[in-house]
Amino acid sequence: MRNAHHVAAVRAAESALMATVPDGALMQRAAAGLASVCIRLLPAVYGSRVVVLAGSGDNGGDALYAGARLAARGAVVTAVAAAARVHEAGAAALRRSGGRVIEAADPAGRAAADRAIASADLVIDGLLGIGGHGGLREPAASLAASAERSSGPVVAVDLPSGIDADTGEVAGAAVTADVTVTFGTLKPGLLIDPGASHAGVVEFVDIGLGPYLGRPDVAAAQAADIADWLPRPTAESDKYRRGVLGIVAGSDRFTGAATLAVGGAIRGGAGMVRLVSSEIPVGLVRQRWPEAVLTTAHAGKEGGAVIEQAGRVQAWTAGPGMGTGDASLSLLSAVLATDLPVLVDADGITLLAAHRDLLQRSAPTLLTPHAGELSRLLGADRADIEARRLHFVTQAAAELGCTVLLKGSTTVIASPEPDQEVLVNPTGTSWLATAGSGDVLSGLAGSLLAQGLDPARAAAAAAYLHGIAARLAAEGAPIGSEDIITALPAAIRTVETP
Repeated sequence: MRNAHHVAAVRAAESALMATVPDGALMQRAAAGLASVCIRLLPAVYGSRVVVLAGSGDNGGDALYAGARLAARGAVVTAVAAAARVHEAGAAALRRSGGRVIEAADPAGRAAADRAIASADLVIDGLLGIGGHGGLREPAASLAASAERSSGPVVAVDLPSGIDADTGEVAGAAVTADVTVTFGTLKPGLLIDPGASHAGVVEFVDIGLGPYLGRPDVAAAQAADIADWLPRPTAESDKYRRGVLGIVAGSDRFTGAATLAVGGAIRGGAGMVRLVSSEIPVGLVRQRWPEAVLTTAHAGKEGGAVIEQAGRVQAWTAGPGMGTGDASLSLLSAVLATDLPVLVDADGITLLAAHRDLLQRSAPTLLTPHAGELSRLLGADRADIEARRLHFVTQAAAELGCTVLLKGSTTVIASPEPDQEVLVNPTGTSWLATAGSGDVLSGLAGSLLAQGLDPARAAAAAAYLHGIAARLAAEGAPIGSEDIITALPAAIRTVETP
């Protein structure tokens, strides 16, 4: 796991650690790690032009001390003081090493700063620390814009300035970094968009906070975690022990959704898939996936009777392309009336928006909305959800009593239990922006539920494998959702044998 902690936890850990080490030791550890990353990014340190954007806080101090280390190795380092004051000891260390400090508030200094940034081989962003809230104000906002136009890489100290460390929200002007060097632990804003898109490559520097940090607030699963979670058949396994997934998907209008969901489930490891759908999707699935067991939901037949006719399953996926009419509502109601784990997606979520009482159940429930679907569930603005992903996914999980996987530029998964960390998927790719990819994810996650994973892990593992499969299938070119299904076995092999 790549673990991330809220600012309050980081502050408490820093205080505990600082009581055991000499004054300034943590800042020197951070500065040494920051300088080491900058050295790797420069073609050569001696003669390189480095600009340090320094605010008044500790991040500015880290940046100034790192600049001093670079200057001592022959770099030409210019620090731009963005505030009325800067970290005095850091600025003094930089001057002793041959660097200079100029004031952004002074017109002549600002002109010199713009020239230095324009010609810099590397810019270090130390404008704000992890306690900053809201967008950058002047002159920091203009300096951030100048840094973005610089030809050299921008390296953020701990967090790109202007990003909310706890949430990843961006409320105004902010630095866009090529590399972020973060200390002690990751911050949630580095993992969740829109902040994650500003962070670039995240480099972690251990400064000794580990023993003083508690449970992570946000975590991103890695390949080894997914490998540990994935069920593996044994010598005693049969198709029933491997997990039987029931799927309610597809309609005469959305015929392909059932085929894609069934494919995601089969390639995701379910021992058997039972599909409930209308006549046309059933026929298509019979041709594409002959191993699926099919039940036709005839018009006018009560949903409970259809679900019972489908046979025994260990979990249900309901929603992809199923429609939103009365017959679909009857099927969804019957599925949610069972005592089995249920994943609800797409049209199923649209139905739930008008019938939230259906979620009053004790069995595990996983919802997989995109921002538009979540906006209907919560009555919130879609753009606001996309800007505040962590806030709304945790609100939805608590309010609805379900595990919620919010799809989008960052996939974020929240559990209804307040003491559970939020999970973030690191493998997403823009190639997944293709029709039907969500149907594949629904089938894949449902198959993991049927195989015994809890909803949060089923969601995280499915999102991880879904992203890897898309990357393998695309290799830089457009793909369709069928390609994702085809690549799923290879994706599983990449985590089983990295």
